[in-house]
Amino acid sequence: MGLTYAASPALRPKNAFIGGKILLFKMAKTEMDIEEAKRDNKSPGDLYRQQLEHLLRRQTEERRRSSALGYAKIGLALLALILGLSLSHYPKALLLLLAPIIAFLLAAVIHERVLRSLRNRARTIDFYERGLARLNDRWPGTGETGERFLDLAHPYARDLDLFGTGSLFELLCTTRTRAGEETLAKWLLNSAPVNEIRARQVAISELKERVSFRERLWSLGETVRLGVHPEKLSAWGEAKPSFRLSSSRPLTSALAVTWILSLVCWGIWNLGTFALLMTIVNVGYFYYLHRRLDESANAIETATKDLALLGKALSLLEQEHFVSPKLLSLQTALRGAGIVPSCAIRSLGRIVEHLESRRNPFARITDVLIFWSAQLVYMAERWQQTFGPEIRLWLAAVGEFEALASLSGFAYEHPEDLFPEFVESGPTFSGEGIAHPLLPLSKAVRNNLRVGGGIDLVILSGTNMAGKSTFIRSIGMNVILAQCGATVRAERLTLSPLAVGASICVLDSLAGGTSRFYAEIRRIKLISDLAHGPLPVLFLLDELLSGTNSHDRLAGTEYIVNNLLEKGAIGIVSTHDLALTQIPATMKTRAVNYHFGDSFENGQLLFDYKVKPGVVQTSNALELMRSIGLV
Repeated sequence: MGLTYAASPALRPKNAFIGGKILLFKMAKTEMDIEEAKRDNKSPGDLYRQQLEHLLRRQTEERRRSSALGYAKIGLALLALILGLSLSHYPKALLLLLAPIIAFLLAAVIHERVLRSLRNRARTIDFYERGLARLNDRWPGTGETGERFLDLAHPYARDLDLFGTGSLFELLCTTRTRAGEETLAKWLLNSAPVNEIRARQVAISELKERVSFRERLWSLGETVRLGVHPEKLSAWGEAKPSFRLSSSRPLTSALAVTWILSLVCWGIWNLGTFALLMTIVNVGYFYYLHRRLDESANAIETATKDLALLGKALSLLEQEHFVSPKLLSLQTALRGAGIVPSCAIRSLGRIVEHLESRRNPFARITDVLIFWSAQLVYMAERWQQTFGPEIRLWLAAVGEFEALASLSGFAYEHPEDLFPEFVESGPTFSGEGIAHPLLPLSKAVRNNLRVGGGIDLVILSGTNMAGKSTFIRSIGMNVILAQCGATVRAERLTLSPLAVGASICVLDSLAGGTSRFYAEIRRIKLISDLAHGPLPVLFLLDELLSGTNSHDRLAGTEYIVNNLLEKGAIGIVSTHDLALTQIPATMKTRAVNYHFGDSFENGQLLFDYKVKPGVVQTSNALELMRSIGLV
């Protein structure tokens, strides 16, 4: 499972230290680690199936228990009713009703616990079912697709299938809060510095075998769609309170207490006028406050939806034992300033829970006179002033924990994958046994590729359906995985920090009046501008300039690639047009031709999906047309 790093002499001491730290992490066993270590001999699929079978048996037992308790409650209720009717003429004997009533209440409490356990077990079962679905390639369309993060102007998000059904995000994402979802999306959309990547790799190595930890994290909430809205909660925490005047709070309390005392005076000394006067004053003051009060209460409720999920996540992360520097730093951030975030969140949750009851008609009547909702708003705003500035930090820590847990689950479920090596010198990309991360291993074909270090451009020719586009996507996706700290689908991968720019899935826009060719050259302009940035660009261009004639395509492609190479970029251009295979001859050793081919045997087209040196020598358009009866 170990991490591998660059063989550069300058990097060996640091890498040896990191590798040693990982070894120490494996040796530092808590009780949970020992439990996890017992599972090492099982494959992820075997472990998931074993746990699922155990959980389903427990679920069946609990459902029987729940059914029995339900019938017991009905029986006890009927018994109490019959006894009540039978003993209605014997008041002293009505004490006998206490026995079935107490038994009913006890059964109701036990039943609620069983129902709560069933709900929690259903979520745990879902964790293992989804894990098996990923292992058996039945996961597309079952998870979070992350489509809200898709920016069509991003240099590679759409082209590399980062978001949407069957996307890389859906495969990776096991987060339960929106903060976790947003962090994972951010990592996929933006490459991290090498030191941060290495820190994440070490953290993922520590979490990789902690299946029960990821199970508990998953079981906290129903779905990320119902999770905490981090930006609303953070903005509320940092906002100024609505009731900033110190006089309004004691005045509200004084009026509520005076109104209650006026009722006492009315009852004891018959001072009804005083009670009426205080009622008028309090009702008037309530209507003076109610607009601001409702706005503040609504803002609190909107910002603090599903706080229980955040509190549970914080509690789990506070109590877990970690040893990797990245995880410890996140845990330390949660424990900063002597605050226990989960306790603070639970405190706010109780305030909000009581505040939500103000919509009850009876509660509204009492609120007009004693201002209890105003007191709750004041309490929430005091909490806001005390803890509000910490909320963004808490959410960021939870988001990073969940993103790391998602990537560690991906690493656990793909034990054949490995961490890439990062080198400082570049640009370079050198991989062996590279495969597409979204394809099951039984279908994925591994290939080798090296770009950079003297060979800066690959012209990739090939026949239809031979695998060019899939291969280019596999290169891009593995770079994205590498640069967010995850394991990659390769037998070996060495790369320098790169900015990825892709033109693979370019579409025209009827509504926008944009042709495919114009959309494509705009994408090329975006990649060219990206090359002015701090990182060298890895460009991935599929069927470049296919919307124009062969002569213009050749001239345009030569100009584009030369312009990118002059800016220090490296990359791949795939094409059906064999005219483009002339480009390497004009660039000496800086460019090479590779191709995907096919063969025709017994009336069938066969593809091996293996990349080979040189220019493709076959074409298959007519054969494909014949295969569907078009020719």
